[in-house]
Amino acid sequence: MEKKRFDNKKKAHGAHPRYGNERREERTLPENYVLGRNAVRELLSSGRDIDKIYVQSGEREGSILALLGEISTRKIPVVEVDKAKMDRMACFMAHQGIIAVCAEHNYASVDDIFARAEEKGEPPFIILCDGVEDPHNLGAILRSAECAGAHGVIIPKRRNVGLTPVVAKSSAGAILHIPVARVVNLARTIDELRERGVWIYCADMDGAPYHATDLRGALGLVLGSEGEGISRLVKEKCDFVMSIPMYGQVNSLNVSCAGAVLMFEIARQRNS
Repeated sequence: MEKKRFDNKKKAHGAHPRYGNERREERTLPENYVLGRNAVRELLSSGRDIDKIYVQSGEREGSILALLGEISTRKIPVVEVDKAKMDRMACFMAHQGIIAVCAEHNYASVDDIFARAEEKGEPPFIILCDGVEDPHNLGAILRSAECAGAHGVIIPKRRNVGLTPVVAKSSAGAILHIPVARVVNLARTIDELRERGVWIYCADMDGAPYHATDLRGALGLVLGSEGEGISRLVKEKCDFVMSIPMYGQVNSLNVSCAGAVLMFEIARQRNS
């Protein structure tokens, strides 16, 4: 019987037959990832803003318990993932069952946004994102908000992308010039804004035409998620619903495009 020779080229470019087809992808660890228990502990003590913490499923013993206690106190979102995913996220470096994802830029507070409006002597103009999960969309929203003269952007801690490197890049530098506040509960925050004299508008298909809507004064504009739009509870909190008329076959715009149209109509009315 003729022996089959093992093909070294196949070995170099694919998996060995005995070990299946899975291969380790060549990846570079993102600069905003922090691996390991000691490193995450130091990160927590530094005061730097953290978008979320990934924890390996089943890791609930030893020093990680104290870390999770502090993480819970600071209301940082925690995501449990299996070991295989953790290994891939860490580019197969030692992670000790925990990975922190830092914000690309520190978050502001809602009070900071009001202070910015007061410094400029203008009624507050605030953008609120309800479940914007695509970092390119959030980056584009930040860019439009800064260019349109908004005083700040508010995002929820959950179901919304944070200030990641992709968001920073997509914002074309706007992330450095506009405050972004991150809140635990967007609906409750809307109640607080209304108590401070801010009228809340949202964009949805069943609203009045945006160009026929009075958009002057203290105003908050809510932009919904890419797939589901504005959540029911948040929409119920809004004072006005407006829409952008569509004239083609497609019945809606990308959230960042729709946001840009509405923000610049707000800017036009505020400055006319």
